[in-house]
Amino acid sequence: NLDPYRFELVSEHLAQLDRMAEESITFLYGINTSARLFHLRDTKVQVQALANLSSSGFKLSHNFSLVRMSHLKLGKKHSSVGFRLCNSTGGNCFYKTYSSGMDAILEWYRFHYVNIMAQLPLIVDISQHEEHIEDVVYSCQYDGEPCRPSDYDHFHHPVFGSCYTFNSKGTDPFWTATKPGIPYGLSLILRAEQKDHIPLLSTVAGVKVMIHNHNQTPFLEHEGFDIRPGIATTIGIQQDEVNRLGGNYGKCTRNGEDVTVRLLYNSSYPLQACLHSCFQHTMLRECGCGYLYYPLPPGAQRCDYNRHPAWGHCFYQLYNRLRNHHLNCFQQCPKPCRESLYKVSAGTAKWPSAKSQDWVRQALRHQNGYNSTSSRRDIAKVSIFYQQLNYQAVHEAPLLSENLLLSSMGSQWSLWFGSSVLSVVEMLELLVDALALSLLLLWRRLRAWRGPRSPPGT
Repeated sequence: NLDPYRFELVSEHLAQLDRMAEESITFLYGINTSARLFHLRDTKVQVQALANLSSSGFKLSHNFSLVRMSHLKLGKKHSSVGFRLCNSTGGNCFYKTYSSGMDAILEWYRFHYVNIMAQLPLIVDISQHEEHIEDVVYSCQYDGEPCRPSDYDHFHHPVFGSCYTFNSKGTDPFWTATKPGIPYGLSLILRAEQKDHIPLLSTVAGVKVMIHNHNQTPFLEHEGFDIRPGIATTIGIQQDEVNRLGGNYGKCTRNGEDVTVRLLYNSSYPLQACLHSCFQHTMLRECGCGYLYYPLPPGAQRCDYNRHPAWGHCFYQLYNRLRNHHLNCFQQCPKPCRESLYKVSAGTAKWPSAKSQDWVRQALRHQNGYNSTSSRRDIAKVSIFYQQLNYQAVHEAPLLSENLLLSSMGSQWSLWFGSSVLSVVEMLELLVDALALSLLLLWRRLRAWRGPRSPPGT
């Protein structure tokens, strides 16, 4: 789901952060958002004994308040919104600013949210406290057959919460594609509710869908496409395979074993996993803690400004260096020598239609536990299918091989000198004969010059 999950174990701190956000928006724009933006539950915040974070001493910091700044640019007055970040001594500070107040508020909220989520104990099984697939997927069919309960893997994504992967291993014959076309693909009816989620982490509603290789970590924040509620989306996919030469023709890796960066993801080698691992190792080395959204090596601590007051200053500077290619992560992380890519083409239509929405909602309510009374605002339909049961392979080849280089040189020689191999041999023979005759004549002259001479006085 595109709306980040409001995790119960940190609800107390999230509620405090919502109040801070409300105060900041009121200060910047004079708008009272309490009635429209932050819909906190009427029930009391549940603080579970396993993770009673109030006893850990964590407190939200007010040192990172949003401020409005004015500056001159090309003779015109411009204003920006941001928050201040300083190093551990306070001698080096900068403002993380945005020209749009909305972007600034979203980044400010995300920064505090990362510090709150870093308090979650690593021993807590987050998946036990989140929704199950029945709460997300109301209907699932593949090739006209209902999906089975064992057809998906669940994992927790730090941004989007509960995520589910179908056919993650690629070994189940049930998922073998038999024919191209929509009726023979994967059809899903998905929930896209926005209740009890965090409005300032994401301002969009819908579902994120991504198509990737087997045994590969999905980087949903960088890839994938969004499914809009109240819409039926059809997505046709076509696979492309890219084979790179490597060696003298470019840097690539076959399985990641020759990469110097120690990967923090338990999956096959993708470039994005290597870049994230490289950045995390740099964070641990230079900032003393790890970024929440990337995996941690054993024994490492996650960043929060109670234990690491200057981690935000360090993180944003490192991220700018990575974005500007000033870190050596791109040099240490080569592309895979063999990579599968998926081209997608999508189409949309209104769903359910005005004539069918009543009985569709009734059917979902009785069969799948759908209990919403809204009109197409919390469900979406998506169909994913192969356009063709073939794929396109792209193989790198040398522009000039050794044989082709010699052939080209011979062609140019023949073009400019009108010669062939036989004429070249004859020219070499002529040069050798001329050299031999020259040496012979030189030897005879030297011998004649050193010949016998008459003695003096005779």
